[in-house]
Amino acid sequence: MSSPFDDMWKVAMSEEVGKALQSVVERMNQAAARRPKTLPAVPPRLVAVSKTKPPEMVVEAYKQGQRNFGENYVNELVDKASDPVILESCPEIKWHFIGHLQKNNVNKLLAVPNLFFVETVDSVKLADRVNSSWQRLRGASMQRLKVMVQINTSGEHSKHGLPPEETVNTVKHIVTQCSALHFSGLMTIGHYGYDLTLGPNPDFQMLLSRRQEVCNILNLPLEEVELSMGMSTDFEHAIEVGATNVRVGSIIFGNREYPNSAANTPIPSPAPSPAPSPAPSPEKTSKIVSEEAAKKMQHLTVSEH
Repeated sequence: MSSPFDDMWKVAMSEEVGKALQSVVERMNQAAARRPKTLPAVPPRLVAVSKTKPPEMVVEAYKQGQRNFGENYVNELVDKASDPVILESCPEIKWHFIGHLQKNNVNKLLAVPNLFFVETVDSVKLADRVNSSWQRLRGASMQRLKVMVQINTSGEHSKHGLPPEETVNTVKHIVTQCSALHFSGLMTIGHYGYDLTLGPNPDFQMLLSRRQEVCNILNLPLEEVELSMGMSTDFEHAIEVGATNVRVGSIIFGNREYPNSAANTPIPSPAPSPAPSPAPSPEKTSKIVSEEAAKKMQHLTVSEH
């Protein structure tokens, strides 16, 4: 039996999640309206990134109409997607896997109920493993699994993804050799905290040019190849330049909670000469950054060529 405090918390959480979702959707629609007419008129999809958040928050967002949810870790996705509350309350949920996928975790991931999209295929070998595993798990009458190819547009060693020059060959392999997979688009993470006052984000421009190259060489319709790019800090700009899929977490659900991390440790009273604290990761400061980015977005327009 829930306590009055639990009920109050749920009501407050529901209102906060609802308001945040509504705000993000409005900002997405406004950004889509600012797109140049030369881009495919594909309504952008919001993937609500629920990592580190409890199943109850997923259910609240679902009640507000959200259907696409993203997780970065296979084990967390398995736990959440199999949670009895989510299974009962969210029958039409669509799970996106948006983290690095190791080959030894493929079977575990593909067994997830309501798995809708794997956005992070980053090699031919991984594509083959996902393809054969999906065939084996789902049988002959299955629907093809939607996948994206992840590109490391920024060239950072800390980021996963294909080198951009391998994009066409990898997509060609999936289209011609992976009959259980449906190639649906390209995905990138890109540099954190890019300053939009410097102009369009080069990572997004790189993904746009790779899509054009893939479509030209493999004769694919541009509007059928999605672009997954943009997160809490820059999703509006991503949509303006062509994103069809944005991955937004902290501004919907609040800052992420990492167990035993400095971000969750209560801040003590100021000492006479405190030791310098480690800088928080970009993900943990995304709420602050997103507010700054939103201000900059007001001054940034995309000109039509």
